[in-house]
Amino acid sequence: MRIKVLVVDDHLVVLKGLRFFLQTQPDVEIVDQAQDGEEALEKVQTLNPDVVLMDVVMPGMDGIEATHKIKQIAPEVKVIILTSFSDRESVVPALKAGAIGYQLKDVEPEVLAETIKAAMDGTRTLHPQVTNQLISHVSTEEEAGKNFSILTPREQNVLEQITLGLSNKEIAAALYISEKTVKTHVTNILGKMEVQDRTQAALFAIKNNWFD
Repeated sequence: MRIKVLVVDDHLVVLKGLRFFLQTQPDVEIVDQAQDGEEALEKVQTLNPDVVLMDVVMPGMDGIEATHKIKQIAPEVKVIILTSFSDRESVVPALKAGAIGYQLKDVEPEVLAETIKAAMDGTRTLHPQVTNQLISHVSTEEEAGKNFSILTPREQNVLEQITLGLSNKEIAAALYISEKTVKTHVTNILGKMEVQDRTQAALFAIKNNWFD
């Protein structure tokens, strides 16, 4: 099955470049393009793409608002931000809106292709500059309210595996527990740490040296 991709950007040159590259990928099918958030919403509803490559700064509805609305009407659609902006004001809202990936336009084409494929597996892929912004986003006040001891020993084990990049299935095998139990632990970890997803939990744990 080829991955159906909708490309959203207000610059025709960028759209043409993306189409030119993505058409060389045997696993990818470009279903259409859009030049603003409103048009992207309409085409998501009519074309049912698997992945949306979304710019951030566009006239009318921007990419962050469009991402939020797409995830409301079609939560199964994977939105990958592809932009020139790596500032915190763009990165954090985009990920909170539901984007599964965030790449900059200077990324190598092969990396973009891998980001699209990873999104289909539910794996979040972030540009290194974006990862740095997420780490710096954790404020001193938030850090003061969190301590490793808030997690049970088993939750600590699960979180350590998450920091190693393991999936729920891999964690289950490593700890000799069921995948359903892993999912329950992950939910509890995110709630106790007051973070949105496992990526934020892992970044916080790494930044605070919770594991060797």
